[in-house]
Amino acid sequence: MHNTVFMKAKRKVLFFFTGLMVICCLICMGINVYVVLYAKPYVYADVEQLPQKYAVILPGAKVYSNTVSHVVRDRIEGTLRCVNAGKAERILVSGDHGRKDYDEVNQIRQYMQKVYGTDESLIFMDHAGFSTYETMYRARDIFCVQDAIIVTQKFHVYRSVYIARKLGLDAVALEAPELVPYAGTLHRMWEFREFLARIKAFFSVAFKLKPTYLGEQIPITGDASLSWD
Repeated sequence: MHNTVFMKAKRKVLFFFTGLMVICCLICMGINVYVVLYAKPYVYADVEQLPQKYAVILPGAKVYSNTVSHVVRDRIEGTLRCVNAGKAERILVSGDHGRKDYDEVNQIRQYMQKVYGTDESLIFMDHAGFSTYETMYRARDIFCVQDAIIVTQKFHVYRSVYIARKLGLDAVALEAPELVPYAGTLHRMWEFREFLARIKAFFSVAFKLKPTYLGEQIPITGDASLSWD
């Protein structure tokens, strides 16, 4: 008798948690579909088709002591294509410079100047772009960006545009060119990470979270050197 009651209770609990997991999975999938569909009309693969904006936002990624990762290099390449095609007038490099021994933004700037000869007066640097959400929030509130082209990889463009536009930026995105095609395994890892990141972005926007740091405004229309320290 006791065993029968116990088994029935166990089945009910199992059924409840199974149902709860299914609902959570459906919600997560729904959020991902919503983010992608919302952003898709603003994503471009061809520089020539891009509408003109004032700035290009280049989100940071992994750098090394004396160079940048292939992910960053491709974003730089796409960014400079936008500028050279007359699609934007300024560049905002945003990344992680939260400690002395790791500096994405200066490494990216130096690479752009050394390899591509980029005019330093065009490059603004956001040292506290610790996430895509913080990059877009600070672009709006610190650098007074109103309209922008975001240059990043295809897996990342939808979340970037979603956040930017939900924060009030007139933003579009260019899929960064793959100068050397990425491995399939790497793509799958990024896609899985992005699935989770879109959920986080959805709630960050919904709850209007504040970035780690704000501070004095450095308008993107002004002197780029003010952002270099």
